[in-house]
Amino acid sequence: MKILVTVKEVAEADDDFAIDGTEIAAADLEYDLNEWDDYAIEAAVQLAEAGIADEVVTVTIGPERADETIRMALAKGADRAVRVWDDAFETGFADVAAKASVFEAVVEAEKPDLILGGVQAADTGFGATGVALAERIGFEHAAVVNDLALDADAGVAHVHRELEGGVEELTDVDLPAVLTVQTGLNEPRYASLRGIRQAQRKEIDARDLADLGLDADDVASALTITSMYEPESESDAEIIEGDAGEAAGRLAEVLRDKGVGA
Repeated sequence: MKILVTVKEVAEADDDFAIDGTEIAAADLEYDLNEWDDYAIEAAVQLAEAGIADEVVTVTIGPERADETIRMALAKGADRAVRVWDDAFETGFADVAAKASVFEAVVEAEKPDLILGGVQAADTGFGATGVALAERIGFEHAAVVNDLALDADAGVAHVHRELEGGVEELTDVDLPAVLTVQTGLNEPRYASLRGIRQAQRKEIDARDLADLGLDADDVASALTITSMYEPESESDAEIIEGDAGEAAGRLAEVLRDKGVGA
């Protein structure tokens, strides 16, 4: 059994950041593995360790910079990685449809039996890529999975998932399938020093759109970011600064002005 895990490198902004056009300034961003995808990687590696999966392959859409993040997935036990990038991604925003097109092509090449991914990404928070991919490739799917047991002989995934209003569902999903997992599914491991060293020797297969039989039109986004700005705060909150005595004095003044206290 081959498991394909979709992995995303997400950008996290500093507390204080500048906006450069329609993006946060690159100098104010730090990059890391998407939290939800970390749980998907752990689930796949556990299935491999249990002898259920023969190979775990990660796939991500990202520039060469993302190799560092991908190496962390490899260090945690993934066997190899596919990274897709093209100049076509430099000029626009890759929406859910564009990502689904890329992953569909990778699935066609890799032919996995199970696809795992995080429920959502920490940066965009769409929560739709996995479901959109399942629709494209005709796989069954389940979203917001927080418990998973795989019966490879029967070709069935027994999944426990969260629904709206605190309702939880236990259902069976026939393989091949796409499952998007929730945090709490497991406890992602830390990459060991041995794993980090081994990851340096594992393959990262860099591909562009042409390698996948795609072109720029296939990843053209229906969404356009027209502007980015920090909304003005409408709060009249006051941050009280100074040492303990000064802060206490100012707080007492505010309370008196508001009619609080004796």
